Amino acid sequence: MKKQQPQISEDKILEASWALLGEEDIEKFSMRRLAERLGIQAPSLYWYFKSKQSLYQRLANQVSKIILEEFRSEGDWKAQLAGLAATIRSVLGRYPCSTQLMMMTLPHEPDMIRFTNRMLLCVDSTPLDQEQKLQAVLTLTNYVFYFVLDAYQHQRNVSAILEDKGALPDGEMLSLLDAMSEPDAGVFRRMFKSGLFEVMGTDGSFAFGLNLILLGIEQVIKAQGE
Repeated sequence: MKKQQPQISEDKILEASWALLGEEDIEKFSMRRLAERLGIQAPSLYWYFKSKQSLYQRLANQVSKIILEEFRSEGDWKAQLAGLAATIRSVLGRYPCSTQLMMMTLPHEPDMIRFTNRMLLCVDSTPLDQEQKLQAVLTLTNYVFYFVLDAYQHQRNVSAILEDKGALPDGEMLSLLDAMSEPDAGVFRRMFKSGLFEVMGTDGSFAFGLNLILLGIEQVIKAQGE
Protein backbone atom coordinates (compact mmCIF):
# COMPACT_ATOMS: atom_id res chain seq x y z
CA MET A 1 0.00 0.00 0.00
CA LYS A 2 1.32 3.42 -0.95
CA LYS A 3 2.20 5.54 2.06
CA GLN A 4 -0.20 8.49 2.39
CA GLN A 5 1.32 11.96 2.20
CA PRO A 6 0.87 13.91 5.47
CA GLN A 7 -1.77 16.63 5.31
CA ILE A 8 -0.22 20.07 5.50
CA SER A 9 -1.50 23.63 5.41
CA GLU A 10 -0.02 27.09 5.44
CA ASP A 11 -0.60 27.32 9.22
CA LYS A 12 1.19 24.01 9.82
CA ILE A 13 4.11 25.15 7.68
CA LEU A 14 4.41 28.39 9.63
CA GLU A 15 4.19 26.56 12.96
CA ALA A 16 6.88 24.09 11.89
CA SER A 17 9.04 26.96 10.64
CA TRP A 18 9.03 28.64 14.05
CA ALA A 19 9.92 25.36 15.74
CA LEU A 20 12.79 24.76 13.32
CA LEU A 21 14.10 28.30 13.73
CA GLY A 22 14.12 27.79 17.49
CA GLU A 23 16.21 24.64 17.17
CA GLU A 24 18.66 25.44 14.42
CA ASP A 25 18.76 29.24 13.95
CA ILE A 26 18.17 31.03 10.70
CA GLU A 27 21.60 30.27 9.21
CA LYS A 28 20.75 26.57 8.96
CA PHE A 29 17.13 27.02 7.99
CA SER A 30 16.22 25.54 4.60
CA MET A 31 13.12 24.38 2.77
CA ARG A 32 14.58 20.87 2.71
CA ARG A 33 14.98 20.79 6.50
CA LEU A 34 11.47 22.20 6.90
CA ALA A 35 10.03 19.54 4.59
CA GLU A 36 11.80 16.80 6.55
CA ARG A 37 10.28 18.13 9.76
CA LEU A 38 6.82 18.06 8.20
CA GLY A 39 7.38 14.58 6.75
CA ILE A 40 6.87 15.69 3.16
CA GLN A 41 8.90 16.21 0.01
CA ALA A 42 10.41 19.69 -0.39
CA PRO A 43 8.56 20.44 -3.69
CA SER A 44 5.25 20.20 -1.79
CA LEU A 45 6.18 23.35 0.12
CA TYR A 46 6.32 25.36 -3.06
CA TRP A 47 2.58 24.93 -3.55
CA TYR A 48 2.24 27.25 -0.56
CA PHE A 49 5.38 29.40 -0.76
CA LYS A 50 7.20 29.96 -4.03
CA SER A 51 10.53 30.57 -2.27
CA LYS A 52 12.18 30.68 1.13
CA GLN A 53 12.02 34.47 0.95
CA SER A 54 8.24 34.40 0.49
CA LEU A 55 8.02 32.17 3.57
CA TYR A 56 10.17 34.66 5.48
CA GLN A 57 7.81 37.43 4.39
CA ARG A 58 4.83 35.56 5.80
CA LEU A 59 6.60 34.83 9.09
CA ALA A 60 7.53 38.50 9.46
CA ASN A 61 3.93 39.37 8.69
CA GLN A 62 2.85 37.13 11.57
CA VAL A 63 5.22 38.92 13.92
CA SER A 64 3.90 42.30 12.77
CA LYS A 65 0.33 41.17 13.41
CA ILE A 66 1.14 40.03 16.95
CA ILE A 67 2.87 43.34 17.72
CA LEU A 68 -0.20 45.23 16.52
CA GLU A 69 -2.50 43.05 18.63
CA GLU A 70 -0.47 43.59 21.80
CA PHE A 71 0.37 47.28 21.40
CA ARG A 72 -1.80 49.66 23.42
CA SER A 73 -1.78 53.17 21.98
CA GLU A 74 -1.98 55.57 24.92
CA GLY A 75 -0.58 58.99 25.81
CA ASP A 76 1.40 61.50 23.78
CA TRP A 77 3.87 60.65 21.04
CA LYS A 78 6.66 59.85 23.52
CA ALA A 79 4.48 57.47 25.53
CA GLN A 80 3.27 55.80 22.35
CA LEU A 81 6.79 55.30 20.98
CA ALA A 82 7.98 53.96 24.34
CA GLY A 83 5.05 51.55 24.51
CA LEU A 84 5.60 50.44 20.94
CA ALA A 85 9.32 49.83 21.54
CA ALA A 86 8.55 47.73 24.62
CA THR A 87 5.94 45.73 22.69
CA ILE A 88 8.28 45.08 19.76
CA ARG A 89 11.02 43.92 22.12
CA SER A 90 8.63 41.63 23.99
CA VAL A 91 7.28 39.96 20.85
CA LEU A 92 10.66 39.57 19.18
CA GLY A 93 12.03 37.97 22.32
CA ARG A 94 9.36 35.24 22.17
CA TYR A 95 9.75 34.24 18.53
CA PRO A 96 13.12 32.72 17.54
CA CYS A 97 15.00 34.62 14.83
CA SER A 98 12.08 37.02 14.40
CA THR A 99 14.44 40.01 14.55
CA GLN A 100 16.45 38.65 11.64
CA LEU A 101 13.23 37.97 9.74
CA MET A 102 12.03 41.54 10.23
CA MET A 103 15.38 42.86 9.02
CA MET A 104 15.52 40.52 6.00
CA THR A 105 12.08 41.34 4.63
CA LEU A 106 10.22 44.30 3.13
CA PRO A 107 6.80 45.64 4.18
CA HIS A 108 5.03 43.96 1.27
CA GLU A 109 2.49 42.08 3.41
CA PRO A 110 -0.76 43.55 4.84
CA ASP A 111 0.14 43.38 8.52
CA MET A 112 3.69 44.58 7.88
CA ILE A 113 2.22 47.62 6.16
CA ARG A 114 -0.20 48.15 9.06
CA PHE A 115 2.69 47.83 11.52
CA THR A 116 4.77 50.41 9.63
CA ASN A 117 1.78 52.73 9.38
CA ARG A 118 1.08 52.37 13.12
CA MET A 119 4.65 53.36 13.94
CA LEU A 120 4.34 56.46 11.76
CA LEU A 121 1.05 57.37 13.43
CA CYS A 122 2.88 57.65 16.76
CA VAL A 123 4.78 60.69 15.49
CA ASP A 124 2.20 62.00 13.03
CA SER A 125 0.98 64.68 15.45
CA THR A 126 4.48 66.14 15.92
CA PRO A 127 5.71 69.16 13.91
CA LEU A 128 8.48 67.08 12.34
CA ASP A 129 8.49 67.01 8.55
CA GLN A 130 7.74 63.77 6.71
CA GLU A 131 11.37 62.72 6.31
CA GLN A 132 12.11 63.40 9.98
CA LYS A 133 9.09 61.36 11.06
CA LEU A 134 10.30 58.42 9.03
CA GLN A 135 13.84 58.76 10.35
CA ALA A 136 12.59 58.98 13.94
CA VAL A 137 10.63 55.75 13.54
CA LEU A 138 13.49 53.97 11.77
CA THR A 139 15.96 55.03 14.46
CA LEU A 140 13.68 53.68 17.17
CA THR A 141 12.94 50.35 15.48
CA ASN A 142 16.57 49.80 14.50
CA TYR A 143 17.53 50.36 18.14
CA VAL A 144 15.03 47.74 19.31
CA PHE A 145 16.00 45.28 16.58
CA TYR A 146 19.71 45.49 17.34
CA PHE A 147 19.15 45.41 21.10
CA VAL A 148 17.21 42.15 20.79
CA LEU A 149 19.64 40.77 18.20
CA ASP A 150 22.65 41.60 20.36
CA ALA A 151 21.11 39.82 23.35
CA TYR A 152 20.33 36.81 21.15
CA GLN A 153 23.87 36.69 19.74
CA HIS A 154 25.42 37.15 23.19
CA GLN A 155 23.50 34.15 24.49
CA ARG A 156 24.65 32.09 21.53
CA ASN A 157 28.26 33.11 22.18
CA VAL A 158 28.00 32.24 25.87
CA SER A 159 26.45 28.86 25.04
CA ALA A 160 29.22 28.12 22.54
CA ILE A 161 31.94 28.98 25.08
CA LEU A 162 30.29 26.88 27.79
CA GLU A 163 30.00 23.94 25.40
CA ASP A 164 33.64 24.31 24.36
CA LYS A 165 35.30 25.12 27.68
CA GLY A 166 32.71 24.30 30.33
CA ALA A 167 32.99 27.75 31.89
CA LEU A 168 33.31 31.40 30.93
CA PRO A 169 36.97 32.52 30.64
CA ASP A 170 36.70 35.40 33.11
CA GLY A 171 40.11 34.62 34.56
CA GLU A 172 41.72 34.73 31.13
CA MET A 173 40.01 38.02 30.43
CA LEU A 174 41.26 39.57 33.66
CA SER A 175 44.81 38.42 32.95
CA LEU A 176 44.65 39.94 29.48
CA LEU A 177 43.30 43.26 30.76
CA ASP A 178 45.87 43.45 33.57
CA ALA A 179 48.64 42.93 31.01
CA MET A 180 47.47 45.89 28.92
CA SER A 181 48.42 49.52 29.54
CA GLU A 182 46.19 52.17 31.08
CA PRO A 183 45.76 54.15 27.82
CA ASP A 184 44.83 51.00 25.92
CA ALA A 185 42.46 49.33 28.36
CA GLY A 186 42.13 51.37 31.55
CA VAL A 187 38.48 52.41 31.33
CA PHE A 188 37.42 49.06 29.88
CA ARG A 189 39.30 47.21 32.68
CA ARG A 190 37.66 49.21 35.46
CA MET A 191 34.19 48.71 34.00
CA PHE A 192 34.77 45.00 33.48
CA LYS A 193 36.04 44.47 37.03
CA SER A 194 33.13 46.41 38.53
CA GLY A 195 30.62 44.25 36.64
CA LEU A 196 29.13 47.09 34.59
CA PHE A 197 29.09 45.00 31.43
CA GLU A 198 26.65 42.65 33.12
CA VAL A 199 23.89 45.26 32.74
CA MET A 200 24.02 44.87 28.96
CA GLY A 201 20.77 43.42 27.68
CA THR A 202 18.82 44.23 30.86
CA ASP A 203 15.55 46.13 31.14
CA GLY A 204 17.41 49.08 32.62
CA SER A 205 19.86 49.17 29.76
CA PHE A 206 17.01 49.05 27.24
CA ALA A 207 15.13 51.85 28.99
CA PHE A 208 18.23 54.07 29.07
CA GLY A 209 18.90 53.72 25.35
CA LEU A 210 15.25 54.24 24.51
CA ASN A 211 15.15 57.41 26.61
CA LEU A 212 18.19 58.77 24.76
CA ILE A 213 16.35 58.38 21.46
CA LEU A 214 13.11 59.93 22.74
CA LEU A 215 14.96 62.89 24.26
CA GLY A 216 16.81 63.34 20.99
CA ILE A 217 13.56 63.48 19.01
CA GLU A 218 12.12 65.90 21.56
CA GLN A 219 15.19 68.13 21.23
CA VAL A 220 14.79 68.26 17.45
CA ILE A 221 11.14 69.29 17.87
CA LYS A 222 12.09 72.04 20.38
CA ALA A 223 14.87 73.32 18.13
CA GLN A 224 12.45 73.68 15.23
CA GLY A 225 10.07 75.69 17.42
CA GLU A 226 12.71 78.26 18.43
